[in-house]
Amino acid sequence: MSVKILSITLLLLSMCVCCHSSEDTHGRHPGPFPPCCTAVTKGNMTADVVGQIYHELAARGDCVKAIIFYTKDGKLCADPDAQWVKDLIANMTKV
Repeated sequence: MSVKILSITLLLLSMCVCCHSSEDTHGRHPGPFPPCCTAVTKGNMTADVVGQIYHELAARGDCVKAIIFYTKDGKLCADPDAQWVKDLIANMTKV
């Protein structure tokens, strides 16, 4: 009988863990981790940016306030206060 009780207890515990972990993802970024920039580029990288979209990120934890642009090599974290960034996003679509 103790094996049945142990099995039921483990099953209930597993269900609680599963329910709790699924609740933590509601209202957050849809991917496994939200984008994060730990540093931003200061130089003008306008020529490297491809596409017409950007993401605006707030500072949180180790992440700094940044604008994410995309280049042929991946994401580019830029200083949102830099004039070249302001000029570039004036003609782009925020996602």
